[in-house]
Amino acid sequence: MQILYDDRQDLLYLRLEERPQEVINRRLNDDVVLDIGEDDRIVGIEILDASQRLNLSELLPIQYRQAS
Repeated sequence: MQILYDDRQDLLYLRLEERPQEVINRRLNDDVVLDIGEDDRIVGIEILDASQRLNLSELLPIQYRQAS
C-alpha cells in the first residue's frame, strides 16, 4: 500500500494495489472517490480536503507531493 498526499490540492490518495490497470472512478460522496479495477476490486481511495477530515501525521509513512 502506498499513501500519497498532495498539499496543493489537499488530496490524500491510498493506493492499495501497485499493479498498473485501468480503473473506473466511483464517487461515494463529495469527498471520497474509489478507484475500481479489475474484478471490481478497490485499487485506490481518494480523499478530498484530507487535512480537514484526518490527522495526517498519524498516517506514517506518508509521501508528500509539494506544490512547485
